[in-house]
This record gives sequence, structure tokens and C-alpha cells, in this order.
Amino acid sequence: MSLSKRVIPDSVLEGCHALLPGVAPPYGYIPSLAAGIVFDILFLGFTALNLYRSIRYKVWSSYLLTICAVGELIGWIGRTWSSQCPYNSQAFPMQEICLVIAPVFLAATLYLYLGIFIRLSGDKFSLINPKLYVRIFLTSDIISLLVQAAGAGIATGEINSEGGNAWTGVYIVVGGLVFQGCRVPRNDAFVTITAISVLAVYIRCIYRTVQLAEGLAGYLSTHEGYFIALDAVMIVVAYIGFVFYDPGLLEDES
Repeated sequence: MSLSKRVIPDSVLEGCHALLPGVAPPYGYIPSLAAGIVFDILFLGFTALNLYRSIRYKVWSSYLLTICAVGELIGWIGRTWSSQCPYNSQAFPMQEICLVIAPVFLAATLYLYLGIFIRLSGDKFSLINPKLYVRIFLTSDIISLLVQAAGAGIATGEINSEGGNAWTGVYIVVGGLVFQGCRVPRNDAFVTITAISVLAVYIRCIYRTVQLAEGLAGYLSTHEGYFIALDAVMIVVAYIGFVFYDPGLLEDES
């Protein structure tokens, strides 16, 4: 259940405090402990698997997937922390910043695969040199990463201060998300797993854009079910295919 009042006294921002009557945490609700545990386990597993593959194959796709999984894991640890300490001033920015920027590295993996798939199927199917796909899209990804990180930092810093205005940071993050969404590649040659991952990333990006455009006190931000279904689950869907289909094998083949 979402809560309406969001002014948080400075006295409860440190340590761990139970929910106070009439004082909503920065989320507008208390994050689910059960969801936190489930996604902590999932992203811990993804981290371990891709770390192993990074060591074994030493390829960029595994490195990028590992970074994404670590970011998601840290973010969900922050939400699990918040489920017990809803006002803590470290837990909220920890999850907000990590869960906003971590999927950028998953998107970068998809850009990498676009170039690989085109090389495997023949350069004649591409309008530009396949090597340029990674350079163009990864450069765009780095820009969106920096923009989103800056915006998330501003927004989370302001929401924890009395009288703070988080809208500046929110607008910056929205700009970064729109920029990232416009750069997700589309190509009919994608295999099914990658196509599903691209779709999941698109859905998550659209949700995050609309959510943050409403503001951190908006309907989507203050109802956890939307976040779990359209952010967390979408990242898991985008990831799950790569658990069964080893990305390192594809890069070796290319």
C-alpha cells in the first residue's frame, strides 16, 4: 500500500527505524522483503555465472553481463535493506542509482551481439560496417549512463532533504533513459533469445521513462507492483536466455 506523506525528519535518516505514523519512506511504501530476497538470490546467481564465464572466456559480453548483474544485486540489496530500515538515507540512493544504471551494461551486450550476428550472417545484410555498431551504440550507452547516474544522484539527494526538489534530477534521468531507448538496436536477424532480451529492455526503458516523468511521488513510483513487474522481472527475462545460451560461445564462433 502506498503512503502519501513524504516529508522525512532528519533524525530517522541514519540507522534503522520502524515505520513512523504519518511519515512515508522515500519510496512511498515499504519495499517487499520477500521480493528483495528472491531478486537478491537471482542476481547473485547471475553474477556468479557470468563471473565464471568472464574468467573462462575472457570476452566483453561476459564482462558486461557481470557488471549488470553486480549492479542489480547491489540495488536489490539496497531494497532489501530498506524493507527493514525504510528511512535509511544510504539504502534508498544505493538501490535507485544502481537499478537505474545497471541495465545500461545489458543493453551494451545487445549492441555487441548485433555486430556479431551481422558478421556471422554476412556483411551484405548491414547498411554500415558491423564494427561500427558497437562503437556507435556503446558510445551512446556511455552518454546515457553518465546522464542517468548524474540525474539519479541529484534526485535521491534531494528527496531525502526537507524541502528538497527532486525534479531536476528526475528530468536528467528521463533524458538519459529516452536517449538509451532510442539507441536499442533492431534487426530481423536476431535470434529468439536476443530478440526477447531487446523487447524486455525496451519495456523496462519505457516504464522507467514514464515512471520518472511522473516524479518520485507519482503513481508508478509509489506502487511497488509496477516496479517489480516492469523493471525487475523485465531484467530477469532479458537475462534468463543468456543463462542457457552461453554468450562466450557465440563470440568464439565469430
